[in-house]
Amino acid sequence: MKPRFISDLHLSEKHPELTQAFFKFLEESKDACTHLYILGDLFETWIGDDDDLPLYQEIKTALLNFTTNGPKTFFIHGNRDFLIGEVFAQETGITLLPDPYTLDINNQKVVVSHGDFLCTDDEGYMKFRNEVRTEQWQSNFMQKDLDERKQIATALRTDSKAATSIKSDAITDVNPASVDVFIEEYKPGLFIHGHTHRPDVHDMGSCKRVVLGDWGSYGWFLTIDGQDFNLEKFSIS
Repeated sequence: MKPRFISDLHLSEKHPELTQAFFKFLEESKDACTHLYILGDLFETWIGDDDDLPLYQEIKTALLNFTTNGPKTFFIHGNRDFLIGEVFAQETGITLLPDPYTLDINNQKVVVSHGDFLCTDDEGYMKFRNEVRTEQWQSNFMQKDLDERKQIATALRTDSKAATSIKSDAITDVNPASVDVFIEEYKPGLFIHGHTHRPDVHDMGSCKRVVLGDWGSYGWFLTIDGQDFNLEKFSIS
């Protein structure tokens, strides 16, 4: 098993270079890995599987081409694209996973997650997260037409950027105590997540915590080969 892991690409019409980098990454990864795990925030926003934006159709096609006779591909919801559903999964050939999710990779216990649930110091965000992840909120939102959903999503992103701009780095990062509790409960050999945009490898004694990077000037991905792993980055022009 030779998996790859990515997160936080934030694909949108505003940054076509990221979409092209993703397409190139898929092309290169088709023969280079056996499994691909997308750990959330593949998209900048996602207002429902019925969104007919041409960009999304291109990405769906690219994913379907990748998964057809290619690596098994899995997706964990992020804070930007938690509304991705089974229709999208069927159209792209991916499998949706709960967050967190435990894997056995080459006889090593690996836990994967988007990671935002560990940012417990950010009380405002945690309150928002708990609200929008409920079945009632999502049902009410999806009953609205596409135009209204787009307006709501735009307003939420504007509010989120304004709120984040005045928060300290410590507040928007994972809470160390929450991480310790999580690792004590799950006892992974390797814990992989994204969300914080702080790529690094943290040695936690019995566990290595790998934080994936967001895509911007550089793209990031993690590879596992046997018992070895490598956090890699590449330039995006």
